[in-house]
Amino acid sequence: MAQTRAQIAAVDPVWARIIREAEQAVGNEPLLGGMIHYSVLHHPTIERALGYRISLKLANGEISEQILREICDEAYASDPELALAARADIVAVFERDPACHRFLQPLLFFKGFQAVQAYRIANWLWREGRTDLAYLFQMRCSEVFGVDIHPAARIGRGIMIDHAHSIVIGETAVVGDNVSMLHSVTLGGTGKEEEDRHPKIGDGVLIGAGAKVLGNIKVGNCSRIAAGSVVLEEVPPCKTVAGVPARIVGEAGCPQPAVSMDQILRGGKI
Repeated sequence: MAQTRAQIAAVDPVWARIIREAEQAVGNEPLLGGMIHYSVLHHPTIERALGYRISLKLANGEISEQILREICDEAYASDPELALAARADIVAVFERDPACHRFLQPLLFFKGFQAVQAYRIANWLWREGRTDLAYLFQMRCSEVFGVDIHPAARIGRGIMIDHAHSIVIGETAVVGDNVSMLHSVTLGGTGKEEEDRHPKIGDGVLIGAGAKVLGNIKVGNCSRIAAGSVVLEEVPPCKTVAGVPARIVGEAGCPQPAVSMDQILRGGKI
């Protein structure tokens, strides 16, 4: 077993750590042994574990867990980027969320992580032309997690959505790599315009709780949007914006706001 674990760690350190943490969790809390075994230890790869977890969460009387699991397994087999992004998301949550102490937690307990992984499957379906199934995933994700991400939206790696209540991301929205956002964030359109109508969020951006970014506007790399702000105009890179409507109130204050998670405005200057 030690050799097998070493081999797993050599090729997939994230999955190897999840397995180790799962074994420890079963020892610490035997009552969760069944759940942890079926969610983690029963599976040979992180892809299979993700497929099981997503299908278990989204299944209902209209579509079975087995059908959803087959869809997820097909997606992960077809596009390795899906699981690579999931690994980056796990690491992002662990590094940025002070409530996360193990890689195991996002997979088992954090609905923000689970919702993003469900979106990734929906996005794969959308790109494959299977739009009705993609909409079904979106619907179930909204019903189960309170996170409504259009399957056509484009979202990068290393995403952390903390708490994840009432998140809305529109059809033509783009979210870069290593972005962090808190609950009640909206990346929406304005009015009833069609085509490209949603925000383009750069890499390393931090979006505070309750912030609304509306319209086809750019938010520059490594910028910060303060909690409760309504952003209607372009945000330059490495700036902090706040207010309704939002305006520039200072520099971002650090190279990677999404990683530092520093949301404090200090006298209008950072």
